[in-house]
Amino acid sequence: MIRLPQEDGELRPYEPRTQPPGLLASGEPRPPGLSAGGEPRPSGLSAGGPLLSRTVFSAAHVVADPYADTTPDAPAAVDWDATLAFRRHLWSHGLGVAEAMDTAQRGMGLDWAGAAELIRRSAAEARAVGGRIACGVGTDQLTGPASLARIRTAYEEQLAVVEESGGGQAILMASRALAAAGRGPEDYLDVYGHLLRQAAEPVILHWLGPMFDPALEGYWGSPDLDAATETFLEVVAAHPDKVDGVKISLLDAGREVALRRRLPEGVRCYTGDDFHYPELIAGDEHGFSHALLGIFDPLGPLAAEAVRVLDTGDTAGFRTLLDPTVELSRHLFRAPTRFYKTGVVFLAWLAGHQDHFAMVGGLQSARSLPHLARAYELADGLGLFPDPELAEARMRSLLTVYGVPR
Repeated sequence: MIRLPQEDGELRPYEPRTQPPGLLASGEPRPPGLSAGGEPRPSGLSAGGPLLSRTVFSAAHVVADPYADTTPDAPAAVDWDATLAFRRHLWSHGLGVAEAMDTAQRGMGLDWAGAAELIRRSAAEARAVGGRIACGVGTDQLTGPASLARIRTAYEEQLAVVEESGGGQAILMASRALAAAGRGPEDYLDVYGHLLRQAAEPVILHWLGPMFDPALEGYWGSPDLDAATETFLEVVAAHPDKVDGVKISLLDAGREVALRRRLPEGVRCYTGDDFHYPELIAGDEHGFSHALLGIFDPLGPLAAEAVRVLDTGDTAGFRTLLDPTVELSRHLFRAPTRFYKTGVVFLAWLAGHQDHFAMVGGLQSARSLPHLARAYELADGLGLFPDPELAEARMRSLLTVYGVPR
């Protein structure tokens, strides 16, 4: 039994899971017909191999070097071995890696120099193991106000790094500089049109909402989301051969569904909605969303298992596996949403993917102890920890640091 602090300041007893997710409560191996949670697993589920019915990317976090003598304002010190090992973990389950995105703390601890190095290293690792990768392209090397010409040049510089590294697809990320400089829809049409015309391969366009980054308020030229949607779709319609897909991160399932139904033939919708992803990936009679999600960093193996169930045509089985994870995701991504990275890295530490709970920029302090305790409880209940005893021991060590009595 472990005592976990609650939001009201009280300590509540919790009995952690004692068996790894691959075992039943009796300690016996889980039969092939049972899921990680013990529910019946649909027949025909493959134990591995590529995902077939959906393209799925996990936006992966970076692992900090805890021994580096650095400060929150200094360039990030990254543990490259652990960072790349985590990407191999995701690839081993059949997931793609969305590299150097907001989950990797772009603009929140990881600067462009660090992101460029991350892209180069991850792209080389992807080639070595045959993993799928897509990499974020932005303008975060700019400081202070910038003209549209400088913004285009900054985007071009980053696009060149991705293309020259063999880093798979480019993801054109939303730009804080463009949000500040853009006077209306015409500026977005100009900048994105310029970039799409010169992109060597089709890209993914990323619409990141202000809940993820307040500096992106009014993106696509208007704070009115209906007007912004029209501009966004105009960009896509003008260059359908250069747009592989669009990533929508607005936490509004209805808006995403309406938008994906208006995409040109052949242009995919990648959900970035960490609140409604099971229903959006499952889809409806008019279509479905692929996925590019930060929550698939901690959910990687379970997410892959669920999509393999979907590959068999069993939508109900897919929802049975993935629906119970939504409570954890909504907890990690609760407002202020941009600090979700803290919970993601915390769970990676508990799961044994890294040896410490330190983050670039000191962001491990961005969430409260009760928030982290609830994340541990929800993740443990889902069976996300390969070694529950290790997770419990690490949770206890954190509680000790915070002065929680045993």
